[in-house]
Amino acid sequence: MKAMIMAAGVGSRLMPLTIGVPKPMVPMANRPLMENIIQLLDEHGFSQVIANLHYHADCIENYFGNSPRPGMTLLYSREEELMGTAGGVKKCQWFLDDTFVVISGDALTDIDLTSLMQEHRRQGALATIAVKTVDEVERYGIVVTDSNGRISSFQEKPRPEEALSNLANTGIYIFEPEIFDYIPPEQFYDFGKQVFPHLVKIKAPFFAAAIDDYWCDVGSLDTYRQAHNDILQGKVRVPVAGTVKRTAQANILIGAGAVIDEDVQMYGNVIIGPGCHISRGAVLEECILWERVQVSEKAQLHGCVLGDNCQVGSHSVLEGGTVVAGGCLIGSGMHIGEGHKVTQVKPGQLEIEK
Repeated sequence: MKAMIMAAGVGSRLMPLTIGVPKPMVPMANRPLMENIIQLLDEHGFSQVIANLHYHADCIENYFGNSPRPGMTLLYSREEELMGTAGGVKKCQWFLDDTFVVISGDALTDIDLTSLMQEHRRQGALATIAVKTVDEVERYGIVVTDSNGRISSFQEKPRPEEALSNLANTGIYIFEPEIFDYIPPEQFYDFGKQVFPHLVKIKAPFFAAAIDDYWCDVGSLDTYRQAHNDILQGKVRVPVAGTVKRTAQANILIGAGAVIDEDVQMYGNVIIGPGCHISRGAVLEECILWERVQVSEKAQLHGCVLGDNCQVGSHSVLEGGTVVAGGCLIGSGMHIGEGHKVTQVKPGQLEIEK
């Protein structure tokens, strides 16, 4: 079976973490987000896969190559200019010549793709959207259906009192190749704004399939943190890279080669990437550290995310919601307040903004 992974996006809402890293390669429990999607596809028998690339394309292709799993072939479709969701898929029409799935490379999910495919075929659908019941409808594109699951309309982030449904579009689709009849070639085109409203208008066999599986659109720093918490609390079936340690105060994932000195205090959900070094007396609370982060003696990190190769000087304090781009050197005794984003302008010079 064939699948397409959408992996061309910039990931602007995860800045500054994505300055040098494409969103599908952002670590999730010490594994790239997209690696979970590739494993999921493999588990459900999708052995022929293509991914569209744009932002930091080489980073993705060099990591996965053309055979990321035994028996799986992964090809790439590079977009010099972004083509939109539908336009990017149209560019791969030559490859997608049978029933196929489209799935985001930057979502966290353990969706049962086999059951989704079965429901698609049972309905005799041209297109099927996997939908998930949500509480906060104002955060999602909402799908409205009739009693048979046929899609009748959409609402984009409606206010709760105006919502006609609580079914969120997960961005996971199954299509028949005939979908290409509704996407013009060689131009920017969008599923949500153009293709899907047209399918509703012409009353095409267009259905929603509700899922009970875990799904999180890792579209912001808040959802990035929440997804990690869900992993550590066992709410989603995805592998982790490293050793999980549970104490009375914390759930901790420790990556390969990480060193944690004595007298380090940890609270809540803490992710420590491969090769990190946490020095004695440091305090980590609800933190996510990428690879090779160095935390010096008695530094305090509260609710922070730090990119690869960051260094935090002794006695420094980083307050809740602080996000530090890769490679930053935070000097000793610094205090960075809540909700700040830290980038390195040049060696020895940081830019700190809220």
